[in-house]
Amino acid sequence: MSRDVILTRDGLQKLTAELEHLETEGRRQVADRIKEARDFGDISENSEYDDAKNEQAQIESRIIQLQDRIRSATVVDHDDVSTDVVQVGSTVDFTDEGSGKAQKYTIVGSAEAAPGEGKLSNESPVGKALLGHKLGAVVTVVLPKGEPRKLKINKIDVGI
Repeated sequence: MSRDVILTRDGLQKLTAELEHLETEGRRQVADRIKEARDFGDISENSEYDDAKNEQAQIESRIIQLQDRIRSATVVDHDDVSTDVVQVGSTVDFTDEGSGKAQKYTIVGSAEAAPGEGKLSNESPVGKALLGHKLGAVVTVVLPKGEPRKLKINKIDVGI
């Protein structure tokens, strides 16, 4: 059973592009590999054939996963994002009061989270803690290591 997937418009476009690529190029490439492996002869002891069939299964699994995500997606539109409170689609500048380190993240759904790219999941500890809070608020978040941190929200922008 699928659960709702929250995506930005950009995230939806990326998933749709990946799905289109897999349904066309990905399937075609793996079919060519299977055909080529069959031409080698006996498939019962053919590791190239086994590898190609495994890749085919992975591609089909990913296609199903992407179709499910896209079908159940709730798209957060730029016009729906406010700068009054932190929500999915907000870009938040905050400071860790303990270390003094300033950070900036866009809050996105878990399907497109990429902390290295500045995209933080709304389901992550920090993302959850920031959601629903206003400019100037100090929120406490307990990190996976168990250490509580106080984060001060310095700025909220529309991030998508």
